[in-house]
Amino acid sequence: MIEGTVSTLAIPSQEDRDGFARMERSIAGHDAVMAGLEAMNTIEIGGGAYTSGPLAFPFTVAAWNLERCLFPAESAEHLRTTGAALVLLSEMDNGMARTGQRHTTTEVAAALSMQYAYGVEYIEVGLGSDTEREFCKDDFNEKGFHGNALMASVQIQRPFLLRLWGERLWFMDGSDQPRLGERIALGAMIDTEAGPFVAVSTHLESQTTAAHRERQVKELIDRLDAAFPGLPILIGGDLNTGNHAGGDFEAEGLFTVSAARGFTRHGGPNDQMTTRPSLITRWPKRAMKLDWFLTRGLTIGESRIIPSLDASGRPLSDHDLITSVVQGFE
Repeated sequence: MIEGTVSTLAIPSQEDRDGFARMERSIAGHDAVMAGLEAMNTIEIGGGAYTSGPLAFPFTVAAWNLERCLFPAESAEHLRTTGAALVLLSEMDNGMARTGQRHTTTEVAAALSMQYAYGVEYIEVGLGSDTEREFCKDDFNEKGFHGNALMASVQIQRPFLLRLWGERLWFMDGSDQPRLGERIALGAMIDTEAGPFVAVSTHLESQTTAAHRERQVKELIDRLDAAFPGLPILIGGDLNTGNHAGGDFEAEGLFTVSAARGFTRHGGPNDQMTTRPSLITRWPKRAMKLDWFLTRGLTIGESRIIPSLDASGRPLSDHDLITSVVQGFE
């Protein structure tokens, strides 16, 4: 469990990042480089103007895969309309040419007056997919960071990052989007008027099997229970249920595994999908239900799926936003 925090993540040199593309494709080589990179082993804490004191019930939690976060201001405004006091985000760019080299998490957190924790899931070796390159004005990434964020209207306590080790797919497979890193779960303790609970922003692997995602969830719960025994837990994000597995989210074993450990799932109406065509993902027939909350020890009220369209009707992401109302502890 990574628990070290910094105010600004260290940036690997351009020379080092260029070298990632030339590395031998081996798990051992990948992991040796990862171990020596400060940015992959620390958590950035920033933002501010949050409210002192514990969070009051009921409150709304939002989870959203923002697909690089092309539009931070509009995305923040969309989140503001939900009234969420806790926000779990994935696919957040930081220093990428396709999003104008912006630190998208800092912009969203500042607009919402929230504190944030940010962890790097991947260092992008290239500029991204063909459609993402259409947004690039530079032919280089200033940082190449792509990761998860957790934001709260109250102070974040004991932030942590767990790397969900798999087969280093995005490094090993030689795709057009080479990346160094693995999926992560970024979390923290959030104090409420009834005591603390653990909030986790995660993003499970898409390019794999349901069995792989089931293992990711099992290992995540194991590690959370070891680190935070007895505390209520809320896990939220893009669980990629059904992705590259025929689209049948009900066939995902991660729901069975988590239910056996006392978790319940919340993701809005079962017949309402959470994907949509976007400016990057232009597949009009793609309709999947990928995004969920898994909770234990919390009483959950209404859960909703909110279309990811800004005021002009422009898609902000290829994922719709999900929210749940947390009413209290069980």
